[in-house]
Formats: sequence, structure tokens, C-alpha cells
Amino acid sequence: MTLDGCSLGIPDVVRIARDPGTRAGLEPKARDALFASRRLVEQAIASGQTIYGINTGFGKLASVRIAPDKLDHLQVNLIRSHAAGVGTPLPPEVVRAVMLLRANVLLRPTSGVRPALVEALVGLLNAGIVPLVPEQGSVGASGDLAPLSHIALALIGEGEVLGSSGAEPAAGALDRAGLRPFRFAPKEGLAFINGTQAQTALLALLVHDAEVLWRTAVGAAAMSLEALRGTPAPLDPRIHEARPHRGQVEAADLMRRLLAASEIRESHREGDPRVQDAYSLRCAPQVFGAVADAIRFAREIVTVELNASTDNPLVFPDGEVISGGNFHGQPVAQALDFLATALTTLQAIAERRVERLVNPDLSQGLPAFLTADPGLSSGFMMVQISAASLVAESRTLAMPASIGSIPTDANQEDFVPMGMAAAFKAQRILTNAQRVVAAELLCGAQGLEFLRPLRPGAGVEILYRRLRGLTPPVAPLDGDRPPAFDLERLARAVALGELDPGD
Repeated sequence: MTLDGCSLGIPDVVRIARDPGTRAGLEPKARDALFASRRLVEQAIASGQTIYGINTGFGKLASVRIAPDKLDHLQVNLIRSHAAGVGTPLPPEVVRAVMLLRANVLLRPTSGVRPALVEALVGLLNAGIVPLVPEQGSVGASGDLAPLSHIALALIGEGEVLGSSGAEPAAGALDRAGLRPFRFAPKEGLAFINGTQAQTALLALLVHDAEVLWRTAVGAAAMSLEALRGTPAPLDPRIHEARPHRGQVEAADLMRRLLAASEIRESHREGDPRVQDAYSLRCAPQVFGAVADAIRFAREIVTVELNASTDNPLVFPDGEVISGGNFHGQPVAQALDFLATALTTLQAIAERRVERLVNPDLSQGLPAFLTADPGLSSGFMMVQISAASLVAESRTLAMPASIGSIPTDANQEDFVPMGMAAAFKAQRILTNAQRVVAAELLCGAQGLEFLRPLRPGAGVEILYRRLRGLTPPVAPLDGDRPPAFDLERLARAVALGELDPGD
């Protein structure tokens, strides 16, 4: 993979994050362009002008002028003092994504760093060295200071990295990989840690996973519609052309394709006394559509952020070095919050369909709790209860983090977006949603068992066969057994895209 500072996409992030064997390199023209911007920084230093973060203190201490012979030490002090993260280490895939993103944006000449810095970071990534980065400690402005400082610590041979048996000193890992500790020049420490790449990395991975989940959730809804012998009439394209929200049109189209050629539908087309289905079936395209549009919004935000200059100050070709606020993570934090509410909606309506599948008063003739012997067997009674608990938790977590500013740095940084908090909440909500969709798939597939030999739509039948063909298998329920194993197996399959009907 070649980085150029302007064309990194979500698939690239996922590939580097989740395939440690993938290597990154620098596009030669982008690398060479850094020399010119670095010369501008060095000329500005030589001229004696006061420039934030180069020859001044940081934050509230910006008015303190630093002596020329201490400028290198200033950068090292910045990294050491700002490595204040706490809590559980970030997963390796997230740290790898953060490293990739930071290397990519440092290739933009506005940062004014030497090519050697980007090469050192990419070298660390390609060597498979994963710095230990605590989850907590970032408020999202000035960027993700603490997480990026922990990565910078490893780069200079300090701090810790994640080894095969846990945390180990970074210095030893560098030595074994044949890498030398990097020495930051003026501005480079600040350029390295002043950015939104931790929250942005999490958003990029979340968007990818949310898109896979969305398609799988639409498939689960189509399966439920078949098991409940619902009508596909609300999927008529004319309805959605009359209200052409993009996501709604896409959801209706996917459901129609999955339900085409359904024997189950033909079996109750005539003589069905129902005029229309409940909202969780009839309005599925509208709800899925709103979720899809929210995911699309998050994709647009993160696609810009992946290739954006979020450093401060920025260096421009005319030689000006200007302080600004591109490090502020509000766009990313708000996108994360929007994504969190959308994924909460997705799982909430899925849980309502689970309820209809297991409730004999609502399931259109399916046995109570989807067991052939209700009473002696409880079947999937607890599956709906488990799903309800997940939705309740997600609703609590869906409270926006990006409105929760607490002033920091002696009120110099008096409005911050809490982007990492938003990211962790969204990640938990995504995991909950994957499990709720797993519950719907488990119940929907069991519902189809009671309608055999009739077949559902061709797309639903393919999804059903994929589900039953998983390894280890998720077999039909022929007597009470712990559903936890099936739920976790299906949740993993959902997360990995193994049940993605759009694949």
C-alpha cells in the first residue's frame, strides 16, 4: 500500500489494521514535497520569529519563549508529559490504524516535518511493532494528544509495546527489529501528537463494520418477514420512488431481491385476512434507510478526515506558519454520535421482530418461543430477553458524548468534543447490534423450520443455508439447549460478514 497524504480510503485502513502482513510505503513525490515545507520551518526558526510549539511552550504556556538550544528537548518533553493515557490498552488493530492514519497525514506538507519522521513511523508499522496505547485520556482536542504521545514514546525508544506475552519495553522491540530510536526535530513532536487520528481510526473501522452489519440486518429482517408470513407489498418500488431517500430506496431494493420467488409468500397470497403488517415489518425500509443514510454521513466525514491536515500550526508554501484549530475533533465526534444513535435504532427494531417471532400472540401460527413442545421446553424465550437487555444498554449509551465538553488546560482549551468517548460508546453499541441481529437470525431461521417444505425467497434461502452451514454449526432447535453458544457464533459471523447477503 502506498501512502500519498490525499487518497487513503476506509478499505485501506481496514486492510492495514486487520492484516498485519500488509506493508505500507511512501509515494515518492509526496515524500519529496516534505523537504520544501521543512525548509520553510527551518527558515522561520532561523529568522527568530516566535512560532507556537516550535519555540514556545504549549497550551496555556504558549507565551513562554524557549531558548534556541532547547528546541529539540522541548519536543521530547512534550511527548513525555503528554503520554498520560490510562486504562486498558487499545486493541492492536486500532493502534495499527492510528499509526497508518498519522503517517498518511504527516505526508501532507502543511505539517512541516522531515521525511525521516514519516519513514520511521511506517518502519515501526511494517516491523509489526504495536505501541501500548491506553484507551482513556483523550478529550479529542488538541486532537488525540495522549494516544498519539504513547505511539511517539515507542518511536523514541521509550514507553511500552505489545509483545507476545504482554507489555514490554519499546527499546528492546526496536533493537530486535533493527530500528533506531527516532530523534524529533523542532515542531515534529507537536506535529506528531496534534491530530484526530485515534478517534478517526475508530470511526473508519466502525463505518466499515456498520456497513456490513446493515446489509446483514436487512437480510435478517427479510428472513423474519418470511417466517412471520408477512407481505412484501410495502417494498413496491413506487412507494419508495414517492419518497426517494437514498437509503430507503436501497433497503427496499435489497429486501425485494432477497424475497423474490418465495413459495411461502405464494402460500398465503390469497385469503389472508391481514390488511397490513406491523411497523417493524412494514416500515423496515424506512428505518433501515435512515440508518444507511447516517452511516453514509459518517463515511463522508471520515473519508475527508483520513486525508486532512489536523496539525497546528500549519505551514504554507508562501512561508507563513499559521496557528489554527484543525485538530478539533468535533466533526468526527458528532459523526460517531450520529452513528451510535443509528445503530441503536437498527438493533431496537430488530429486537421488535424477535419479539414477534417468539410471541405466539404475534407470530402468525408459529409455536410459542419457537419450540415444538412449549411448556416442557422454553425454546428461545430467553433470546428475546437477552436482546432486550442489549437494546436497553445501547439506548443508555446513545447519549451524545460530543455535547459533553469539560474545559481543560487552564481554560485555554475551553471547548472539547470528547471524540474518544463517543468512539468507545459507538463501538459497544455496534457490538450489541451485532448480537441483536444474531438473535433475529437465530429466531428467523428457526421460524422457517416450521414452514418447511415451503421455501422462502431465493436470497433468504441462501442466507438460511449459510447460517446452517457455519462451522461450528448452528443447528435447528430440536429441544432446549443453551442459546448462548449459538448467539455468540452468529454474532461472530455477523461481524466477519459471513452472513452478508450483499456479499
